[in-house]
Amino acid sequence: MRLGYLGPAGTFTHAALLAAGHPGEAIPFSTEREAILAAARGDVAAAIVPIENSIEGGVNATLDALALEVEDAEIVGEEVLPVSHALAVRPSLALAAIEAITSHPQALAQCRRFIAEHLPGRRLIAATSTAEAVRTAATSQDGVAAIGTTTAASLYSCEVLAEGIEDEHDNQTRFLWVAARGTAPFGAADAARPAKTSIVFHGAGDASPGWLVRCLDEFAAREINLTRIESRPLKRQLGHYLFLADLQGDARAANVAEAIERVRTHAEVVRVLGSYPTAAGPDGFEPG
Repeated sequence: MRLGYLGPAGTFTHAALLAAGHPGEAIPFSTEREAILAAARGDVAAAIVPIENSIEGGVNATLDALALEVEDAEIVGEEVLPVSHALAVRPSLALAAIEAITSHPQALAQCRRFIAEHLPGRRLIAATSTAEAVRTAATSQDGVAAIGTTTAASLYSCEVLAEGIEDEHDNQTRFLWVAARGTAPFGAADAARPAKTSIVFHGAGDASPGWLVRCLDEFAAREINLTRIESRPLKRQLGHYLFLADLQGDARAANVAEAIERVRTHAEVVRVLGSYPTAAGPDGFEPG
């Protein structure tokens, strides 16, 4: 079985894939969108991508790909992984000689305090992943350091100058398993766990007073709890947004199905992105 992930090897997404324990060949992709597209086409049985972090919130590349770009993909599972960052450099590069820091934008944001205290004024360079950042630092002849995993540092022969540099040590990232439409639930969670459903909706009525309240009230009226809601630009005209929501329950359950149908009376587009078992986080924590 081929399983896709946001690569290269050594990313937190790679770690989440390995932690899930599914046997198969791990196939890296350079972006979240490419991983999701491969899953939708059936090039891989499923792909795992980051969706949100407990500190920095949603991963826009994943949100936009699922909501706007890849309609044939379905969410079939989720994982939650603790996140801890390290500062990695090529061998013999001292802390004082660091001129720039590269990492995924979310990792840079999660280590603001460490950077401000120990590396103030250094240039920040966005990378497509934490592992790609470490790989870049390993081969750079300039004073470039990377923020990534200790696994990536070992993989790419870097030295670790500091560990646990994240601002919040209870930091966690949630990942989604995506696959072609019609794929059975996947991931570490099993069918006995409570179901979660993800949807996206938007519509021409979004400029009218109370439009979003009316949409959300369809769930409240049926005692369906929303565990997450986020807006993204619709990319058509300034001031118009789409909304992504996670809710408790399976889309096939009578009350959830009825609520979604009622939202269709308010919104131009309503799409179920998937129903899947809720993952247990570290120490039994239930995300959402």
